[in-house]
Amino acid sequence: MFEATRMLFLYVETPLHSGSGRGLGAVDLPIQRERITNYPIVQASSIKGRMRAACDPKLNSSSKLSKQEHLAIFGPEAGEGASDYAGAISFGDARLLLFPVRSLAGVFAWTTSVDALQRFQRTAEIVGLSLAAMIPPAPPDKETAWVNGDVLVAGESVVLEEFSFKPDQTHATAVNAIGQWLANYALPQTPEYQYWRAVLPQKLCILPEDAFRDFVQYATEVQTHIKINPETKTVATGALWTTESLPSDTLLYAPIMATKTREKNTPLTAKEVIQKVIEVNLTRTQLGGDETTGQGIVALRFSDGGEG
Repeated sequence: MFEATRMLFLYVETPLHSGSGRGLGAVDLPIQRERITNYPIVQASSIKGRMRAACDPKLNSSSKLSKQEHLAIFGPEAGEGASDYAGAISFGDARLLLFPVRSLAGVFAWTTSVDALQRFQRTAEIVGLSLAAMIPPAPPDKETAWVNGDVLVAGESVVLEEFSFKPDQTHATAVNAIGQWLANYALPQTPEYQYWRAVLPQKLCILPEDAFRDFVQYATEVQTHIKINPETKTVATGALWTTESLPSDTLLYAPIMATKTREKNTPLTAKEVIQKVIEVNLTRTQLGGDETTGQGIVALRFSDGGEG
């Protein structure tokens, strides 16, 4: 049974392609999605693998973990005693909390829904966070967007991509409270994020659940790739494909859970396991594909536990 928990927030800084293999639809390389909701996710195995590599003292000279601690926390390498004991730390899937959508006013809006917020609340309770009192109990109607202020209002409408919603500030207090909570506890607290923390409460928009689902399905970033024939300087035959990515400024969250270490020569409590990982002081890492073209850079924020 897990004895210590935290939340890991991942703020996407460059488009993130966490792939699901070859697609059968219009996009050749789609991203990972939940089976039922079709919301984008990053599977737990990807996060654990990235964190394992980022905390490895052989690969990261700034890691304060010893080799023995690293193996005790993340488990032995495959083929090197992997069956001797399991690692002490577990990661959940990274799920979607805020999704950026192009806006006629305010450049873009961070969109979410009551469904997405309630899913976050359910996970947050596991790790000791609470914002239940802020979340409205029911979603807006199909033509309404809940906003805080007029930043996203163009004329008399909130226009996102080619869709128009009636702005409703009945729940402005709740929208502001949720945005402020996320600015304080989910976004990085480094100086370069001061602007983003300040504008998040004004650019947060709670959408009808179907509208939010449609945006996260159809408003992702799709990049076209080609290969040039070096002799003719034209596109090589068959070398044209498309890749789907989560856009910059997406916010994801993943629970972290730990037990005491099972490696008898490296005794650590569950709290020490998580603290050791936090003390590696990872502020950014790379997830997903296309690493060599600068894709998948995410800023990391570990919860302190019990905020709100």
